[in-house]
Amino acid sequence: MSALLEIEGLSKRFGGLQAVDGVDLTVAVGERRAVIGPNGAGKTTLFNLITGYLRPDAGRVRFDGADVTGKPTHRIAQAGIGRAFQITSIFPGLTVFENVQLGRLAQRRETARPFGVAAGRHAGEVNDILDSVRLAGLAGERAGNLSHGDQRALELAISLALEPRLLLLDEPTAGMAPAETDQAMRLVRRIAEERGLTLLFCEHDMEVVFGTADRVLVMHEGKALAEGVPDEVRANPDVQRVYLGEEVAQRPTGGRDPDGEEVA
Repeated sequence: MSALLEIEGLSKRFGGLQAVDGVDLTVAVGERRAVIGPNGAGKTTLFNLITGYLRPDAGRVRFDGADVTGKPTHRIAQAGIGRAFQITSIFPGLTVFENVQLGRLAQRRETARPFGVAAGRHAGEVNDILDSVRLAGLAGERAGNLSHGDQRALELAISLALEPRLLLLDEPTAGMAPAETDQAMRLVRRIAEERGLTLLFCEHDMEVVFGTADRVLVMHEGKALAEGVPDEVRANPDVQRVYLGEEVAQRPTGGRDPDGEEVA
């Protein structure tokens, strides 16, 4: 399979903390790739570098052969890289329909004053997306009233409205009960298959990781520690030592990105 995402020597430092340290990663078209590691391993910083929320100190990010290193987030999204965040990123005061409609308007580079002007625009496409994530029956509901699981499904719908080819999911099951976790990942796998999406996700739940990923990258202290198919990673003694089994000393904490969030 051809490469869709290619990362070469990506690095980022915050003061005295080397958050990402020379990471290489290639993700093939249609692949489902997981990134795992202990808290502070650099996973979220890596995602922020890929999607343009941070500029790297060194290294390159190529998407479908084009260099997108450090480009603005909206340009990277328009190129075909979508992202759902660890903390749900929706507009709670707008309806479910309006949230997804905003994503569609952004993808088409259309602007509109408040939704009275935009009413009905791209309604068919928006409703199709809501139907695909099983939220069509909640289209008129305020997004802030949804359950946590439905809010994560809505965030996925917003990402789909941007027509991504590569979808990054940052802790997609965070805060979910086991039943919600299973439902959410079945939805992600189905959507990826139906729409031909390539997935790159980080996740702490190892059942989710090993049940979804084709290949796994393990990060530790900002570096790539191991990479391979799930069985190889699970059997790797270094991975067992730093993450899956034995306790190890945690890396220094307190490093924060420019938004004030702890580096993960």
